[in-house]
Amino acid sequence: MLRLRLRPCPHFSRASPPASHPALPRRLAASPLPELPFPSTVTALRTRTPPLQAAFRRAASGEEQRGVDEDKEDAGLDNALTKTRQLVECAMFASVAGLAYFLSNSLAIENYFSCFFPLPIVISSLRWGLEAGRKTMVATVLLLFTLSGPVKASTYLLMHGVVGLAMGTMWRLETDWIASIIICSIIRAVGACGYVLVSSFLIRENILQLITVSVHASLTYILAAAGVNTIPSMDAIYVIFGTLLLLNCGFFVFILHIIYTIFLTKLGIKPSLRPPRWLGKATFS
Repeated sequence: MLRLRLRPCPHFSRASPPASHPALPRRLAASPLPELPFPSTVTALRTRTPPLQAAFRRAASGEEQRGVDEDKEDAGLDNALTKTRQLVECAMFASVAGLAYFLSNSLAIENYFSCFFPLPIVISSLRWGLEAGRKTMVATVLLLFTLSGPVKASTYLLMHGVVGLAMGTMWRLETDWIASIIICSIIRAVGACGYVLVSSFLIRENILQLITVSVHASLTYILAAAGVNTIPSMDAIYVIFGTLLLLNCGFFVFILHIIYTIFLTKLGIKPSLRPPRWLGKATFS
């Protein structure tokens, strides 16, 4: 039987391992292996597969459309809530003004609280704008028309409603104090003349003529008592009557400006007016 014996080769056993080249590690460190980024792979897949790219586009457009729809729904909800709050506050202010005017007329204390009747319209105009003030005035007139009839409703509209709307408009537009007082005084005087005309139509009597005749007689008596033998003409009587009416309305509107400025400032609603320095120091100090 043959036996094979393997003996180590002296040449290979004595051979040493090859020495590494000294510049090889430097080259490997200087030139790292290239890496394939993941986005480029995804881009390559998209370019190679058009259906997959279309699916990605549809998904992205669907998400953007859902985001736009949600933003529109939120904006519409906020707008609806704002309009609802505005209508509720206008109705509340109108009911307060109408009931206050109705009770003051029923109890014959209208002259004591007449300065507060335009206040709800002014507050509504300052908070929500001119349209809200107009809605408050119309709602108050309709409420008084239902409760007291057309006479009381027209009286409130001419003597208080139009003045409150004018004051709210002037304050909302940040008009000067003097200009606001002058404009509101003229509107108050026109409303007073309209009230006189409406009352004259209802009672079938010319109240304006009676007023001018009474003023003429009083002025003639005063001049005669003073030793002046001059009889004033009717044109002079009309001028005097208009001047006195404007002065009366001017003082009334000036008092309203002072009271409302102080009252609204204490409530935290600063009116958009530039009051005089003495009133600003007394109010905002």
